[in-house]
Amino acid sequence: MQTTQAPIKPTGSPPSNIPSTPISLPDHKQLPDSDGTFVKNFQEHPQSIVLTSSISPILEKLHPDGRYCIGQDSGIYWRLMEPPEKGAEAPDWFYVPNVSPLLDGEYRRSYVLWKEFVAPLIVIEFVSGNGTEERDITPPTETEKAGKFWVYEQAIRIPFYVIFDAWKDDLEAYHLVDGRYIQMQTNDRGHFAIAPMGVELGLKLENGVSWLRWWDDSGNLLLTGDERAIAEKQARLDAEAIADRERAIADRERQQKEKLANYLRSIGVDPDAI
Repeated sequence: MQTTQAPIKPTGSPPSNIPSTPISLPDHKQLPDSDGTFVKNFQEHPQSIVLTSSISPILEKLHPDGRYCIGQDSGIYWRLMEPPEKGAEAPDWFYVPNVSPLLDGEYRRSYVLWKEFVAPLIVIEFVSGNGTEERDITPPTETEKAGKFWVYEQAIRIPFYVIFDAWKDDLEAYHLVDGRYIQMQTNDRGHFAIAPMGVELGLKLENGVSWLRWWDDSGNLLLTGDERAIAEKQARLDAEAIADRERAIADRERQQKEKLANYLRSIGVDPDAI
């Protein structure tokens, strides 16, 4: 099988050999939105949901106009090939700033770079095998796909690439510097700082399982929607408990004052005159 298009760079103007008329290139409705493969383990989908749910309030503040996209196991098309899936990668999780999640009034089925020219800011891959697929730097050929690492670094040029190996409780993060990925170092909290988002990424052990989680730049864990609901409920219960204690204290003080006043009256002393 032959390629029909050279690699596409997501930044700047499109290469001169790409047709200038957008309708001549397939869009998210015409390209496959699934490659038919199975999810490799049962933690992948819950992990993606945790990432999305906990980061959403931050992204809503960064994008009050709602112009941002989150992809969960969704395709990013970067190169025209036959079959089309060979010119795409499907990160487990990614975020694209300043791009509407809707196209033609409906949610995107995939993210097509030759229709956007805006690269994701960060992609996250969950290791499902021994990690070679996520670290594959093999460049593309006329008929074969490129390795994930090469695509994210050299073709799409995504600023941050994170690899999470839940089996080994291992987390790697890379930052694109001068066109090459440089492995990042953790901060004092053991987290990777993603400065453009004002957040940090790290691992949190919960019930013996490591989960990839977000923190704010002050080191506060970003809660999921369920966790926020639980925290809000607990805060209400705590506030009610405090109010109950304060009412009980006030009642005791009132009763003591009444008892003292009654005693003073019993001995002929007007408590109001004291």
